Amino acid sequence: MDLRHTFRRDRNLTRWLFVLPAMLVVISLLIYPVFSTVANSFTNRTLIRPAYKFTGLTNYINILKDVEFHNAFFNTIVWTFFSLLGQVVIGFIGALCLNKVRGKIPRTIYRICMIIPWAFPSIAIALVWKWLLNGIYGFIPSMLSQLNLSEGMVQFLSTPHLVLPTLVFVNIWFGSPLIMVNTYAALQTIPQDQYEAAQIDGANAWQSFRAITIPHIKVVIGLLVVLRTIWVFNSFDIIYMMTAGGPASVSTTMSIYIYKLGWTSRMTGKASAAAVILLIFLLVLCAVYFLLLRRWEKEDL
Repeated sequence: MDLRHTFRRDRNLTRWLFVLPAMLVVISLLIYPVFSTVANSFTNRTLIRPAYKFTGLTNYINILKDVEFHNAFFNTIVWTFFSLLGQVVIGFIGALCLNKVRGKIPRTIYRICMIIPWAFPSIAIALVWKWLLNGIYGFIPSMLSQLNLSEGMVQFLSTPHLVLPTLVFVNIWFGSPLIMVNTYAALQTIPQDQYEAAQIDGANAWQSFRAITIPHIKVVIGLLVVLRTIWVFNSFDIIYMMTAGGPASVSTTMSIYIYKLGWTSRMTGKASAAAVILLIFLLVLCAVYFLLLRRWEKEDL
């Protein structure tokens, strides 16, 4: 009994020793920026003058009263919700289609073609789409004009009511392969004998999908939604490279808003306060997600 306890203790200690270097790197790279941002949010610090003083909640009050903050937050909600919805739906359908493909070679070709958008750097993706959608010489506006589907060249990136939907479309195209690949991996773990048993019992395709497929992959999809929510909510490169938040701040999201406060207006304290507000919102949202995932996991036990 003592030997077993000693072995278990040594094994746990060995695990921690292997994980410790990575934990130290993550903590050192995470703790300082977070605490520095929180500390700066209570000051009037700027990039123009070295002197600054404690201002309490002034930055938070001013930001919550700022109309641009409300517009940026609303744009971020719209951008995140519809981007996630499109990515999950298209990625899920793509995974189901890939799971039905028979033959190793066709499946490999299909998987490679679907992963291409995710394989390229997001900056390269943004520049390519900016060229394709250019209102003067872009391929897509030119094609729509030549097919008489539009009157003249459509200004996708400069028309206020088209900018955000266009960016959401690009983000869906960019992020769907990640959902597809991970969902496909989850589908591969489902025992085929469960489908065979359901078929013997007289279950149709929809009943098998609802009773077997969904319970097996819902936790994986939930974790993907959590990760993509954080990534999309904080997304900066695609929007900045394509529109820089324009025209007239129509496509300004929270990341662009914080960037402009910190680097364009040089107001480090106010930008830090906006970043802290964003952090708190994401922490609350992730807590709700994890509570839901925990409930799903208990239902599967």
